[in-house]
Amino acid sequence: MRDLGVGFKYLLQGQKWVGLHGRWFGFGLLPGLVTLVLYVGALVGLGYGADDLAAWATPFADDWASPWLALFRGTLTALVFALGLFLAVITFTAVTLLVGQPFYESLSEEVDRSQGGEVPESGLPLWRELWISARDSLRVLLRVALYGVLLFACGFIPVVGQTVVPAIGFCVSGFFLTEELTAVALQRRGVELKERLRLLRGRRLAVLGFGVPLTLAFLVPFVAVLLMPGAVAGATLMARDLRGETAGGEADENSEENDQEGGNLPSSGGDQGVHHFPH
Repeated sequence: MRDLGVGFKYLLQGQKWVGLHGRWFGFGLLPGLVTLVLYVGALVGLGYGADDLAAWATPFADDWASPWLALFRGTLTALVFALGLFLAVITFTAVTLLVGQPFYESLSEEVDRSQGGEVPESGLPLWRELWISARDSLRVLLRVALYGVLLFACGFIPVVGQTVVPAIGFCVSGFFLTEELTAVALQRRGVELKERLRLLRGRRLAVLGFGVPLTLAFLVPFVAVLLMPGAVAGATLMARDLRGETAGGEADENSEENDQEGGNLPSSGGDQGVHHFPH
């Protein structure tokens, strides 16, 4: 259970880091603001249309007597909106990170630099980084959608659907939210999605300690924007821990040897053109 506190500590440390580096905080707000406008519009549209969608999907219930018709469709409408909100929480981070890839990568590099030692660089051009980020986000989204459908179906189970299922949903959201955020730092280190998921599963409680409180906070749209820069900073600190890196930026010898053998670390030569923004 100690790892739950460790994960939450990284979340707080990330917010503290951007609080002490105000310029980077403002810098990291921009992508979130753009994405927020898009998501608020989508959720408002879903809120207005969820009842019509529920009625369209259940024509067999048209002849049901009151109050069963209203109760059934009201519950279904709430579940449809809850599913949309569940997906919004997960995809908000993915879309924001995609929109703000150069911004958040620079912020993550600065966090690494503040810890001392060398700053890992992907050595990839921006278009390649965007492609990898979009591809991996789609893979994660498919996993989330599968969990979402299963949880949606379980939501109809009496009592369990109103208690246990939402709790599981927040845990699933927190896990994949953390995956998206740590991907900023881990992708620069050449860590593929499969390996990232393995690292996160190995510290599941820490991941939930970081991701679940953040998921709950992200339910408030503007709060999500304000916390996003610190979330990226905290996730970078967590990524260093997952990789066994010391305060000086050096990775654990065994981890580094394994990455070099697996081709995950870039060579010291070649183009290391990462997109830095001025301080």
